[in-house]
Amino acid sequence: VNPLTGQIYETDFAVHRGVVIGCGSYDAMVNVDLGGAYVCPGFIEGHIHIESSMLSPERFAEAVVRWGTTTVVADPHEIANVLGHDGIEYFLKCAEAVSIVDLFFMLPSCVPASHLETSGSVLTATDLHRYLNHERVLGLGEVMNFPGVVSGDRTVWDKILLFRNTIIDGHAPLLTGKALNAYVLSGIRSDHECTTPREALEKLAKGMTLMIREGSQTRDLENLISVVNDTTWSRCMFVSDDRHPDDLLKLGHLNLQVNKAVECGLDPVRALAMVTLVPAQYFGFRDRGALVPGALADFSVSPTLTPWKVERVFKKGREVVKEGQLVERVSVMVQPPESPMALAEISAEDLALYARGKGGKPFIRVIALQKDSIITDHLVEEASVENGLVVSDPERDVLKVVVWNRYREKEKPAVGFCRGFGLKKGAIASTIAHDNHNLIAVGVDDESIASAAEAVRSCRGGLAVAERAGKVRILPLPIAGLMSDEHVERVAEKMQELKEEAARLGALYENPFMALSFLALPVIPRLKITDKGIVDVEAFKLVSVFVDDNNQ
Repeated sequence: VNPLTGQIYETDFAVHRGVVIGCGSYDAMVNVDLGGAYVCPGFIEGHIHIESSMLSPERFAEAVVRWGTTTVVADPHEIANVLGHDGIEYFLKCAEAVSIVDLFFMLPSCVPASHLETSGSVLTATDLHRYLNHERVLGLGEVMNFPGVVSGDRTVWDKILLFRNTIIDGHAPLLTGKALNAYVLSGIRSDHECTTPREALEKLAKGMTLMIREGSQTRDLENLISVVNDTTWSRCMFVSDDRHPDDLLKLGHLNLQVNKAVECGLDPVRALAMVTLVPAQYFGFRDRGALVPGALADFSVSPTLTPWKVERVFKKGREVVKEGQLVERVSVMVQPPESPMALAEISAEDLALYARGKGGKPFIRVIALQKDSIITDHLVEEASVENGLVVSDPERDVLKVVVWNRYREKEKPAVGFCRGFGLKKGAIASTIAHDNHNLIAVGVDDESIASAAEAVRSCRGGLAVAERAGKVRILPLPIAGLMSDEHVERVAEKMQELKEEAARLGALYENPFMALSFLALPVIPRLKITDKGIVDVEAFKLVSVFVDDNNQ
């Protein structure tokens, strides 16, 4: 499959020392018969957070190469928010230790993501300068503080100016008109946050590259595939953004996007080009994206064009996947830094929220989840009050959500309410809470919330489900509270157990932890909660959980 010409043809090709010599008949010391199967250049992931897989970089590489991915461009802003320089250095060391996938990075631009939350680190332009010329660093990662870009915020612009001669990725949901003009004028070149064709076309029309996201939580491919045509396809690529371990194990990686796009009517060669040639050209890779003379011999082999079913994968001419299974695993693991957890023991008494006002029931802000989206709605509901305390109301699916600052001692938790989880009893908790990864929990009663959160705190990070106080299942994530060093099969198995337990308690989401993880991200509209309180994202300010009669 040649993405440069859109052609499919039968040929031999020669490889020497990991590099393609050319197509045609060559004499060789070793001949590999692919049995007339289809061959495609190695897939290139253009935007993902490795941490979302809950796997260390080494285990992540093992998980994605099985599906034909041989190059990954990742944004380590999750671990950077937790560990700062130590987290970035850890990922860079892992990249050097992994040979089955080439790992590159876009430096995190927003650590912390905003002033409305507390992170484990702060990275300024001065802090990032040391990585500017690192061979594994390609540019500046998604610039989420789009209000700061448009308003001329100095801290944001210092980073943009530092990376002005590199690639700068964007993150600008719902941004349009003159504000979008200003954002593009800064030199930001892409966006993966588009959810409608209208939004995508405006950004394409203004010169941006469209990253069509299809992840475990947010799925935009079906909505956006209509904008891919003969004119636009060369500036459109498929990316994952976030991908959970069970999806990586069972469904795949970029092969999933390719096959889904074809099901939606896209030409299969064009779909393959959008995970090979397009990302290669966007990132300036001259040695991959097409199997041409001088390119790396990175490719996957499928018996059929549609669907693309990966049976063999070659990395620099060396077979690393055979019959869909890894030929070898990563043997040397890099030692990670210690995961921070400054919280004292958590108790239910910490979570009490006293009702305000005289007589009657107060009105409260409620974060309303949307299916297959990380955008939330801003609702106002009458509170449920018991003994002077505002409590969860599972009958209306209004549940208490709590965020603790895990980086500092003796900080009071922030308490709010959300709708959409569907829990009828118990609670779930996690230290995966974008982007600063404080401890977050949602549940039906304070005792269950505290029990789930305490289980996570005691193992320095992870995921937990509590049916009631004292009855808890947990998946420890010892690397920054985000990742495990176990193989994807084991992590996926444990994750499945937690999801099944959450479903038994009433959870509506197939993966409630992914939905929970985005409730604390105050750069995605419209209402969120951080360790500092409730955030009105569109006003970009903290607001009270209570709404008085004059402020509805």
